[in-house]
Amino acid sequence: MKIYKELFNQITSLENIVTAWEEFRSDKGKKADVQAFEFLLEQNLFSLHRDLLAKRYTHGPYKGFYIRDPKVRHIHKAMVRDRVLHHAVFRVLNPIFEQTFIANSFSCRVGKGTHKGVLAAESMIRKESRNYTRPYFALKCDVRKFFDSIDHEILLAILKKRIVDPDTMWLMEQIVRSFSAGQTTLFDCHGLPIGNLTSQLFANVYMNEFDQFVKHDLKVKHYARYTDDFVIISTDEKYLEGLLGPFRKVIGDKLKLSLQPKKCAILDAGQGVDFLGYVILPHYRLLRSKTKHRIFRKLKYRVVQFRRGEIDEHSLSQSLQSYLGALSHAHTYQLSQDLRNQCWYWIHE
Repeated sequence: MKIYKELFNQITSLENIVTAWEEFRSDKGKKADVQAFEFLLEQNLFSLHRDLLAKRYTHGPYKGFYIRDPKVRHIHKAMVRDRVLHHAVFRVLNPIFEQTFIANSFSCRVGKGTHKGVLAAESMIRKESRNYTRPYFALKCDVRKFFDSIDHEILLAILKKRIVDPDTMWLMEQIVRSFSAGQTTLFDCHGLPIGNLTSQLFANVYMNEFDQFVKHDLKVKHYARYTDDFVIISTDEKYLEGLLGPFRKVIGDKLKLSLQPKKCAILDAGQGVDFLGYVILPHYRLLRSKTKHRIFRKLKYRVVQFRRGEIDEHSLSQSLQSYLGALSHAHTYQLSQDLRNQCWYWIHE
């Protein structure tokens, strides 16, 4: 295992902090808090740089709010200063850990994403079923309250296996321990804020321990994961049943997580595999009903914003094209036409 030393100077260099700011600001320049930070940009960036070098840096508080995506999620937004640091950390650490991840881990990685995950699941199905000529099954599982349950001590220990640098680990502790979910004690702190860029990296690092167990210890062939949602394809239903015990043990003993009982099942995959918003069927793919309803609901809200004058026609068109892009990854020609027609109706009603 390759280890890394003296990363602290790379993370805290003024050049890295400035680049991190530019990346952070690229799509947030109109936000009031970002504009306020930018008003005294040089002073703020130099202050962050000095505080990090002197180890005076402490992570600021979070602002909490809820979104529906489609289920209600509690998002925690850090201060701009801290989010710039998150980008600086991500720029240095992500390439280090990226090379350790398995190919079929698709969450928050360059060149991956939900659509690549669905394509991988389809490929696994075709290979295992010999192009749909044999019956096949899917084991689908979901980790219960994943982000809220990530154990701080376990996460820091995993990071420490590769980062042999006390200064960098000091900084990791500042970020990881800046947030706790639910009831915690001095000896039982857990949870990562969904809003942090670093949380995406830390989640992949954490679940990579499970990925490695699945692929290298159990030698499972057809496995794909996106954050806390994973699927395994096999023609042997009994084989899939036998995986549940080892899965629960390593998830519970090593990572202090648990599988969601209501979302852990073995299905006759020939009747459709529901994965990452799509239902994968032999020779074609449909959009999940909940995903379809969410797209129509969100587009209707964008039309309401347009009619109020809160967004312009270009922004509305971008939203429509984004949703049509999602539909284009499934056999949804008629649904795409319905979405266009419904949008026109909402605008002119």
